[in-house]
Amino acid sequence: MRFSLPSFTSLHHHHRHRNNGRFSPPSPPPPQRPPTLLLPSHHWHLLQVRRPYHLRPPQPNPTFSLPPTYRPIRAPAIPPDPNSTRAIMLSPVPQAQKVPILPPPHDFHTPTKRIHSPDDIRHFHDSFSGKNFLGFVVALSESFRGRKISDQCHQSPTTLAVLSILETLTLFADETPPVAQSARYGNVAYRTWHEKMSNSAESLILKLLPENLHPATVELAPYFADSFGNASRIDYGTGHETNFAAWLYCLARLGVVGEEDYPALVARVFVKYLELMRKLQLLYCLEPAGSHGVWGLDDYHFLPFIFGSSQLIDHKYMKPKSIHNEDILENFSNEYLYLACIAFVKKVKKGVFAEHSPMLDDISGVPNWNKVNSGLLKMYKAEVLEKVPIMQHFLFGSIIKWE
Repeated sequence: MRFSLPSFTSLHHHHRHRNNGRFSPPSPPPPQRPPTLLLPSHHWHLLQVRRPYHLRPPQPNPTFSLPPTYRPIRAPAIPPDPNSTRAIMLSPVPQAQKVPILPPPHDFHTPTKRIHSPDDIRHFHDSFSGKNFLGFVVALSESFRGRKISDQCHQSPTTLAVLSILETLTLFADETPPVAQSARYGNVAYRTWHEKMSNSAESLILKLLPENLHPATVELAPYFADSFGNASRIDYGTGHETNFAAWLYCLARLGVVGEEDYPALVARVFVKYLELMRKLQLLYCLEPAGSHGVWGLDDYHFLPFIFGSSQLIDHKYMKPKSIHNEDILENFSNEYLYLACIAFVKKVKKGVFAEHSPMLDDISGVPNWNKVNSGLLKMYKAEVLEKVPIMQHFLFGSIIKWE
């Protein structure tokens, strides 16, 4: 940081000097010195001048250190376009939709990428697949409304099997410690974990499916494998998170899970998925994929903010501004997903909350959770599902069709 001392205006002193009984005119004022720039101490070797005014140099803070998961922003964070933000806020709130079961006969095949341009994005969102997938996300959000994470909920054999799969992937991480390397971010051991996950994907998914749906693994496995980050870039972001939601949507389309499973899909499955991803992010220092920098919610996730805000809509005492109360975060983040997300952000990002997370700070000023939830749903559609850099990796097959 640069410090500049104010320039002081020279005072004019008129001294009288006798010269043959006459007064000499006042001497001209000395030339004004330009403001002096004080550089931080580690740059002072660049200047070969005396330190002005004998000010002590700023002292380094010995207690400050970057957290292990801190990631410097690669490019300057650009504030969101106010016109775009206004358009998002004026757009209709996405509504929940029922997911119809895909009727036989089935023609399962390897899904492919189809989105390459804004026109493709519009085509997707005008299609049944685009509308129904977003409606599924809204339905999951509504199913979590007014519930605590620990509340009892129906857990079908399929739900328990999905939890078992996520537990297996967690064990893979325990068996694959990070390796020593000079690079601080993107530990290459993640590629080993990712290979284990990818090689096991089909066999793990087969445990979920009745025998007549075993051929569906050819479509389900790519969504599943893309749900946990990218092995070559060693990164993870909202696009991968969306793939996990798409994988759950495919299970709903196949009739493997139903609406009665939705509360457990959020409170058990998605919470377990989030725990796994936090573990991978911290263990392997994953780079955020497509981060908005400070102008995003979280470097990695979006959906837990949607589900968590829905969870708090009917709460009598918890308000959006409650995120600034450290006692509330400490005592209730294990029960409320939104608070858990805020606590994690505060853990890995040091400094003033309003500076490193201005978007979340702004949301805390919204009067109620209903408005927060509806705003986040609009934002998810606009900032994730309508962004070509994210959705260009989305896959289409016979379950999620390109129509």
